[in-house]
Amino acid sequence: MSKKTDAFYFENFGAVATLCAQAADYLVEFLTDYNPSLLLERMETMHSFEHAADMKKHEMSEALAKAFITPFEREDLAELSGNLDEVADNIEEVLQRFYVDEPTRVTEESILLAKKVALCCGELQTLFAELPNYKKPQKLRETVIRVSDLEEECDKIYLEGYRNIKRESNDVLEIVSWRKIYDYLERCADACEHVADSVDKIVMKNS
Repeated sequence: MSKKTDAFYFENFGAVATLCAQAADYLVEFLTDYNPSLLLERMETMHSFEHAADMKKHEMSEALAKAFITPFEREDLAELSGNLDEVADNIEEVLQRFYVDEPTRVTEESILLAKKVALCCGELQTLFAELPNYKKPQKLRETVIRVSDLEEECDKIYLEGYRNIKRESNDVLEIVSWRKIYDYLERCADACEHVADSVDKIVMKNS
């Protein structure tokens, strides 16, 4: 396969990673300047990132269906594309959760979680910028480890956030609501780790 044809796959992944990073940055903006009256408007903007990522996933699926030879195994590329799309989906679902539960405030931990997710997405951009160099995988593996470390940090923040809301609030509905929101935020970090694990699997099989 020509390098030009290979480039489609790398560029597609890179474009989706950028959309995920933009969505994560927007999530941080949404939380740091939280305004419940603007939720619908914010959701529309967030959906534009998710929809664009979906379109890139469809492009990948069509390319895989037609391609005779691919840079990595077809199943691995499909799995990676699906896992990357999940990142954008999960980030959008955080805003949807806010729309459903309508919290009147945000917590320090929710903002911190969103910032960690944004860092994870930044690492995914690094990951896909480096993927064409998979034959020399040291930088790729270092990035995979950083994503894993960030995911562990998110787990700790999740626990502290849930613990603190139970201490601070006597409102059962508010506690349940924030538990769900923290769940959705933590899923974003998990989704990033799944992408990194998929890349790591590809590197091990092909380097």
